[in-house]
Amino acid sequence: MSNAARRVLIVEDEMLIAILLEDMLSELGYEVAAIASRVDTALPLIDTLTFDLAILDVNLAGESSFPVADALARKGRPYLFATGYGREGIISEHAHRPVLVKPFSSRDLRFAIRSAFHD
Repeated sequence: MSNAARRVLIVEDEMLIAILLEDMLSELGYEVAAIASRVDTALPLIDTLTFDLAILDVNLAGESSFPVADALARKGRPYLFATGYGREGIISEHAHRPVLVKPFSSRDLRFAIRSAFHD
């Protein structure tokens, strides 16, 4: 599957970061399927939206995105975390998932995506 065929769900509460991610993904040949800024808006998208990968901010306005990660894991959907907390901010159930540390470059994003698809 080429990058152009791959769609990404972004779960991020800071719109500037979401827009930056959207621009970087577009430059890498990916399409953004949707942007969700809260757990309660992201969870229904897992069942209703067509996407190949999810990028999750760990902290969504004080709420953990781990319920979204749990739902993605149950469905066998690839995902990665984008966080300023680094790997230390990831709970043990998801510690094996790729972590994109903020701030990040396009190269960092490309590497994290590759890791998510090969995990």
